[in-house]
Amino acid sequence: MQAFRIRGPSACLRAHALTPVIDRIGSRLAAVHADHKRILRSAMLVSFFVLVGKSAGAMKEMAIAYRYGISAAVDAYQLTLTMITWVPGTVATVLGVVLVPTLVRLQKLPERERTLFLGELRGASLVLGTLLAGALYGAWDAVLAVMDAHLPYRTAELSREMARGMSFISFFTLLICVSGARLQARERHVNTLLECIPAGVLLVWIWLTPNKNTYVPLTWGTTTGFLLQAVCLSVLAARADGIRPGLRFGFRSSQWPAMYRALGVFMVGQMVMSLVTPLDQYFVANLGSGAIATLGYANRLLGLLLSMGALAIGRATLPVFADILNSADPDRTRTTAFKWAAVMFVGGSLVAIAGWLGAPQGVRLMFQRGAFGAQDTLAVSALLGWGLIQLPFYFAVLVLVQCFASEGRFRAIAAIAMINFGVKALGDYVLVGWMGIAGILLASALMHASSLGCYLVLSRTGR
Repeated sequence: MQAFRIRGPSACLRAHALTPVIDRIGSRLAAVHADHKRILRSAMLVSFFVLVGKSAGAMKEMAIAYRYGISAAVDAYQLTLTMITWVPGTVATVLGVVLVPTLVRLQKLPERERTLFLGELRGASLVLGTLLAGALYGAWDAVLAVMDAHLPYRTAELSREMARGMSFISFFTLLICVSGARLQARERHVNTLLECIPAGVLLVWIWLTPNKNTYVPLTWGTTTGFLLQAVCLSVLAARADGIRPGLRFGFRSSQWPAMYRALGVFMVGQMVMSLVTPLDQYFVANLGSGAIATLGYANRLLGLLLSMGALAIGRATLPVFADILNSADPDRTRTTAFKWAAVMFVGGSLVAIAGWLGAPQGVRLMFQRGAFGAQDTLAVSALLGWGLIQLPFYFAVLVLVQCFASEGRFRAIAAIAMINFGVKALGDYVLVGWMGIAGILLASALMHASSLGCYLVLSRTGR
């Protein structure tokens, strides 16, 4: 016989009292605008993918720390990867931000125009990637000559040898960017998940290489990882679009004139802003052996936190903002952006506090094994604490950047980027001499704070 439990009067009264509260919560959730629901849904999906990707990256960093510790090989790898990806990464960032709104608009055009533009875009990316790879490989001795006075001899020699294989990364980066933008415009965020491929491939190379004194896994593991990512994204983008455009060389599509204008202005600002990375490397190189590796480990953990929020909200908002603008409602775009900027500022503040409290434990868990000792843990966790200050400003700025990009306000973005670089350069110059490596991360926080102020002012003025 089935047993039934009869609730008493007090339980019935509590359930009755909660009913209006539940109803109010349900009605408020139902009243949330569809745009916010789209952004939230995409942000949650991208956050999960970023978590998977960054977990793979964290495992890779753990393997590097165990195998190499803080050594000349890690210094050379961090320096080479940073400088190799600097220019192509900047181009890919600019191209991605400009491409997504263009591809959203392209969806309403005839298939012939879409096929023509995508084919020419692939051809242009192929040519530009090849030129960048060749230029970086040919100029690497000149790059090292700028830093040779400050780099240990062994680090410079290893970097020169690593660049021979890693110069191909610049070619793959542009192909990855184009395919990723095609997926993002369709609000398909699997490209974020596939960003774990380079880290996973490098991890396998390290595991399968018994010789602990060779740097070959660092070089070719990274390069083959980028190659595999480019191939996978190309296949998925073709499926999402339903178009296999092939390769076309030329600029006959009607989309190119608007792309030229946007790319030209935005590229100037981003190239100036991208100088922050080599600027930091220059100041760190003056601080002696191990400084680049120490900052690199701190930046890897900081990058995990930055990417969780930044990639999620950035990739979730840009196609939605572009779609809202296509419906000719700019006021709704800005209102939505301001609300999400406020949410991300508060969220970034909470993450920064939690990260600061857990920094020593996190670094110990991630890196302290093998050649990476307790003193290294103290050094990296101290740097991480300074780096966390930038989180709330960075998260909020990213939302406003997507809003400006969807509106085509690339002149404003470029102007703010130039201001940012000035703040960062001055901050590095003053703070590194006063605080050492920590000054670099504090200067980054000042840069993002000034950036947020500029975006808020220009958002209100509409200029």
